[in-house]
Amino acid sequence: MKLSSFGRKFTADAGITSLMDDLGNALASGDDMIMMGGGNPGHIPEIQERVQQILADIARSEGDTRRMVGIYDPPQGEKQFIASLTELLNREYGWGLKPENIALTNGSQAAFFMLFNMFGGDYGSGVHKHILLPLAPEYIGYADAGIEPGLFHAVQPDISFTDAHEFKYRVDFDAVEVTGETGAICVSRPTNPTGNVVTDDELARLEAMARQHNIPLIVDGAYGTPFPNLLFVDATPHWNEQVILCLSLSKFGLPAVRTGIVIAAEPVIKALSGINAIMNLATGSFGAMLAEPLVRSGEILSLSRDVVCPFYKAKMERAVAVFRDAMGEDSCRWYVHKPEGAMFLWLWFPDLPITSLELYQRLKERGVLVVSGHYFFPGLPEDGWQHRHECLRVTYSQDDERVARGLRIIAEEVKAVWADAGK
Repeated sequence: MKLSSFGRKFTADAGITSLMDDLGNALASGDDMIMMGGGNPGHIPEIQERVQQILADIARSEGDTRRMVGIYDPPQGEKQFIASLTELLNREYGWGLKPENIALTNGSQAAFFMLFNMFGGDYGSGVHKHILLPLAPEYIGYADAGIEPGLFHAVQPDISFTDAHEFKYRVDFDAVEVTGETGAICVSRPTNPTGNVVTDDELARLEAMARQHNIPLIVDGAYGTPFPNLLFVDATPHWNEQVILCLSLSKFGLPAVRTGIVIAAEPVIKALSGINAIMNLATGSFGAMLAEPLVRSGEILSLSRDVVCPFYKAKMERAVAVFRDAMGEDSCRWYVHKPEGAMFLWLWFPDLPITSLELYQRLKERGVLVVSGHYFFPGLPEDGWQHRHECLRVTYSQDDERVARGLRIIAEEVKAVWADAGK
């Protein structure tokens, strides 16, 4: 089969493809694999019960059922949801939004594909622009989203040690360079894979850089504020027309509805809506209609704050405690990135005798599915920084006992690697 350059790029091996294949195949096979690789959220009873109530209400209404499954929405997305979200965000945060500032997409992955290729790539007349990622590592799903190669430029972070076995990445502003070839700046908050939360001050400095160069600052809030609020440190909800804020319903507990939310200046929303029409005709109504009563009432904020966030914070604390106990103090050098949000532990094993990809393969053979850290550095050179081959991303969102068993196996395998190396 002969393919275009587009076809060859998007059928080649990619980190996100490998991740989703692993997850899907393990689930479909029925193997007793401990699933600690993907970002599938946990099942929170309070959220599921509320969703069931809303589904039942919709099913009892002929008109609502027709709207949910039988009518195309406009390319911008379901109008009632957008109106309710506009009202909620203005009431809570005074952002001065209009419905024209919000568009829906079929998942936030689709939103980033559109945004990255809107602001990065070929501008004509020999001008090519990149997307600047000021804090690597970053989300695995960004890496292959560019139609053209070399779309991302990333910056190595500063690393500070916050405890005997804990560290934190910080933006190295001395190394962050915005040029005429920068089409946009993008940062996730909290960051997938590490759980790092860019501070309010860091975000303000990035926004100032974007404003100075008249480019957007894209903030990936899929795990962040104002919802689903998987944040264990303070972070202020923030938007203005310099910012493109991307939210999602997935980590609130609705991953299968594939609903992404983009809040931006009107020209950006108009452009996204046009691309939506070309790619999809319309966005799906299902997620928007499920979430609209929660948005209208403000429950999406209170449930995020009082139910979703505590659920994951408790899981994080249990997971960290198990891993600390399993690794001990003297086995080898090991660190956990300070877990400030999201649903992941980012594990760093300095001077690991094998690569993180080899460690991933050894763990997979033992029935534990994680993600090798090397996938999470889009926009950095493949060689030159050994750190990228010394890290794993581990999800703690699933059953606590299985997560604990998986973490103990990881600890055993890391110690075995060092023993095999004679150290």
